[in-house]
Amino acid sequence: MEGDVMDKVEATATVRDFDPISGSIPATKVEITVSCRNLLDRDTFSKSDPLVVLYTQGAESKQWREFGRTEVIDNTLNPDFVRKYILDYFFEEKQNLRFDVYDIDSKSPDLAKHVSEELQDFLGQVYCTLGEIVGSPASRLEKPLGGIPGKKCGTIILSAEELGNCRDYATMQFCANKLDKKDFFGKSDPFMVFYRSNEDGTFTICHKTEVVKNTLNPVWQPFSIPVRALCNGDYDRTIKVEVYDWDRDGSHDFIGEFTTSYKELCRGQNQLNVYEVVNAKKKIKKKRYINSGTVSLLSFNVESEHTFLDYIKGGTQIHFTVAIDFTASNGNPSQSTSLHYMNPYQMNAYAMALKAVGEIIQDYDSDKMFPALGFGAKLPPDWRVSHEFPLNGNMENPYCNGIQGILEAYHQSLKTVQLYGPTNFAPVVNHVARYAAAVQDGSQYFVLLIITDGVISDMAQTKEAIVNAAKLPMSIIIVGVGQAEFDAMVELDGDDVRISSRGKLAERDIVQFVPFRDYMDRTGNHVLSMARLAKDVLAEIPDQLISYMKSRAIKPNPVPPPPYSPSDHPQTNPV
Repeated sequence: MEGDVMDKVEATATVRDFDPISGSIPATKVEITVSCRNLLDRDTFSKSDPLVVLYTQGAESKQWREFGRTEVIDNTLNPDFVRKYILDYFFEEKQNLRFDVYDIDSKSPDLAKHVSEELQDFLGQVYCTLGEIVGSPASRLEKPLGGIPGKKCGTIILSAEELGNCRDYATMQFCANKLDKKDFFGKSDPFMVFYRSNEDGTFTICHKTEVVKNTLNPVWQPFSIPVRALCNGDYDRTIKVEVYDWDRDGSHDFIGEFTTSYKELCRGQNQLNVYEVVNAKKKIKKKRYINSGTVSLLSFNVESEHTFLDYIKGGTQIHFTVAIDFTASNGNPSQSTSLHYMNPYQMNAYAMALKAVGEIIQDYDSDKMFPALGFGAKLPPDWRVSHEFPLNGNMENPYCNGIQGILEAYHQSLKTVQLYGPTNFAPVVNHVARYAAAVQDGSQYFVLLIITDGVISDMAQTKEAIVNAAKLPMSIIIVGVGQAEFDAMVELDGDDVRISSRGKLAERDIVQFVPFRDYMDRTGNHVLSMARLAKDVLAEIPDQLISYMKSRAIKPNPVPPPPYSPSDHPQTNPV
């Protein structure tokens, strides 16, 4: 036995308790391209010299801040700007944007100098959200410019392109040969740990293979990893790989290490991708030491990972349905203690939650018509309890026009129905699931928002409904209002333990639950609370949509050509 068989490595938490690095991957970046058509002509002897300034709005302060500006294009009313805006994109946030167009007659960077009291250098402005641009057909939004009373200011065309830097996933497989024997009574139990190097020379763990038991010639399973996690987009950056012998107590024995790079791995299986595993301590101690074995790359291939935006741009529509709890535990709507109380000066919790989530999702639904349901009330004329009634009273057509339409139908139904019970979720889940089951080709995805105050009455049926819905293009958001205990909702959420029914496990996690009280009255700033609520409840939707598409091997459709528009062919001004 060699004296250094028990050579131990400090078994750090990074090796033992490796947690995938998903949290450190930056948000998607989106590039916005701007064009204008038929701008106002402000110049006497030539045409305007336009420039566009983008302002973004702070979530807390609501202040508009300049984000960036295009170049000036001389002497045109139909500019196509070259300079782009690059923005971080978050599906779950409402990202308000404002585009102002100016005619620039001097080289001064001070916009105030271009805006006289008569606003003679101001050519118009437009407000929109980043979600509106992304959610438009082919991610191309065309809007009329406004801001100058009584004048037609022309149109602005905004196109969004997701930046494809490092959206690739690499799949690779390794084997090793003649690794050092580290165990007294058997061979080694080898595994490998991959690290990417950082700018400052440190290393960050990015992958750990499984352990292959009792062998000096392991063949590890193939694994996939985002290229950005492996090298952060720098193909020459060092990738360090350490090889260990696994020990039950976590004090894994260090066998040796080697370095490579993404560029080298891309060469695939060949003699150049056979690496000597070297233990530096051994090398110093032993004159005749060569290596502690070799590791060979067996296969390597790269493919692009499809993103949420790929599906949206390919035409996938998100259908939003809301279901509101009308059970008696909410309290009499005419009394101020009720969760359904209509305060003329302030929205109640139901309306706030609906508006916060709905205003973001509506940007991804082309017709802005949303089914709105209630459950747990007695309905006129026969006063039977219903667990899936249309808020607008129309059984044939439960669709409301926009978020405002849902709010109006909700207010109206409070005056006509009688709050009752019990609190049954399964009927509304199955209602939306029926629609989702009819279109499983990836063209549509359904999001059900349930707003409820209470303890659920049909837990077994709801679990079964969710397990069945997990096979469908569907996600469920539950917002709990009021002060009740929401233990059952946390169980439905399935973040800690995947939900199951009759021994059958849900195929995907499709439920996201948040208690509304967590977002209220910390500062009294309701607008900020609503932005945080929307962010938290919608954060999982993109991954849930992708997990459905992946499970069905549905690829995004190619981006359709932009719809024909007369503004693509600008009018020529008669001289």
